[in-house]
Amino acid sequence: MLVLLAGIFVVHIATVIMLFVSTIANVSSNMGKTNSSGLWLQCANGAHTFFSLFRVSLDALKAVQAFMILAIIFSFVSLVMFVVQLFTMEKGKRFYMTGAIMLVCWLFILISVSIYTARFPQYFKSSLDHHGYSFILAWICFCFSFIVGILYLVLRKK
Repeated sequence: MLVLLAGIFVVHIATVIMLFVSTIANVSSNMGKTNSSGLWLQCANGAHTFFSLFRVSLDALKAVQAFMILAIIFSFVSLVMFVVQLFTMEKGKRFYMTGAIMLVCWLFILISVSIYTARFPQYFKSSLDHHGYSFILAWICFCFSFIVGILYLVLRKK
């Protein structure tokens, strides 16, 4: 049981770190040959610029930024709540609050990555264009946060 708790805790910490990195990292171009865009910058032909108001739906981008920041906050709160419940909760109780908060984080990641996927495909038309590692990390965090949230709901303190 202790190994399971430690494993879930490590995966949760990895999720928080990857979520943080995927949100704040600015993608970069590969020697000026590819175009890429993240949540904060757009890189084209070796130049890094903020998103233009005319080329992108600014409301959608702000929604993605807000939901990713909320996901980081809820993931961190869930981690703190797990540690608090681990030391204060009676034996035999479940980590319902921690799991519920983590599933809210999962929902925020789902919303933000779905909006980004649906609203910003126009930047990736060429075969050299790419989303970058931040996009992949966000989808990995989506999977991990769901798994960790469900495990917290099922897990009992023994």
